[in-house]
Amino acid sequence: MDSITLFITGALAAVGIYWFLCVLGPAERKGKRAVDLTGGSISAEKVQDNYKQYWSFFRRPKEIETAEKVPDFVDTFYNLVTDIYEWGWGQSFHFSPSITGKSHKDATRLHEEMAVDLIQIKPGQKILDVGCGVGGPMRAIASHSRANVVGITINEYQVNRARLHNKKAGLEALCEVVCGNFLQMPFDDNSFDGAYSIEATCHAPKLEEVYAEIYRVLKPGSLYVSYEWVTTEKFKPEDDEHVEVVQGIERGDALPGLRAYVDISETARKVGFEVVKEKDLAAPPAQPWWTRLKMGRLAYWRNHIVVQILSAVGVAPKGTVDVHEMLFKTADYLTKGGETGIFSPMHMILCRKPESSSPPESS
Repeated sequence: MDSITLFITGALAAVGIYWFLCVLGPAERKGKRAVDLTGGSISAEKVQDNYKQYWSFFRRPKEIETAEKVPDFVDTFYNLVTDIYEWGWGQSFHFSPSITGKSHKDATRLHEEMAVDLIQIKPGQKILDVGCGVGGPMRAIASHSRANVVGITINEYQVNRARLHNKKAGLEALCEVVCGNFLQMPFDDNSFDGAYSIEATCHAPKLEEVYAEIYRVLKPGSLYVSYEWVTTEKFKPEDDEHVEVVQGIERGDALPGLRAYVDISETARKVGFEVVKEKDLAAPPAQPWWTRLKMGRLAYWRNHIVVQILSAVGVAPKGTVDVHEMLFKTADYLTKGGETGIFSPMHMILCRKPESSSPPESS
């Protein structure tokens, strides 16, 4: 009888562990399992060292003096976090306002579709996704608009993941992914019918540089929309708690310094854009975008246990626990930024490249 009880107990434990790791583990679209976590293009034995180098570099983002190194460390960041993001969040690495009666997945898709609707694209036209990640927004936008979407990301691992997902979704004909730096894009002048960036240009050391590149590759008369990470009018630089929250967001998300909301349109105009519309999509009456972070605290705790187990047994690279803990803490800072209203990840700006455009004067 004891042996039967022991067998049943062992079987239940095995089923429980499998359910905990493999059923609970995958992200919304089952794109990545817990047991498949890697360091992206970084070899397993170098993950922890790369994390330490990253953390040292972004410890105080406002004090970063070697701006030319930022793209390399952003690349490192996405090698470290891409699998964790896919596993614990999904294939769209951004936020969206909650919508009553809609799932997080549907709210995310609608947020993405709004971007392409704003730039008024027709089927068959070619548009640019600036900072495409693993292509979640790209696929939603291609399916919705039937436009040809070209995405660019600095991270080679994300390129491979995006291409894999595009193939699985049957969207290879509409979605193309290029590995490159959006500060120096490998595209001809005046070659795109529109462009969008969803919470991506915040990684640029100077917003002017990436906006100038987008301006260059757009056809005259075309529209560009961006959802920007910004500090709002409620942010007080003399408030130590506000500063702590902002710095926590910056160092946990590879940001070389959050920009003030007033800087966005000024920068767009500086490179030659006409500003068509500007709005904080997180402002009331929009419902909180951070709800998903708060609701996900139990999942974060569960996932952290999973990561610790997998790291301990050698399945996940050494250093994965550190990366996951960093993201866990960053989620708290993001939530505080949303609750206090000092931070928005979706300050929307819609711009047009003039029909008769000339290169902006260099400053």
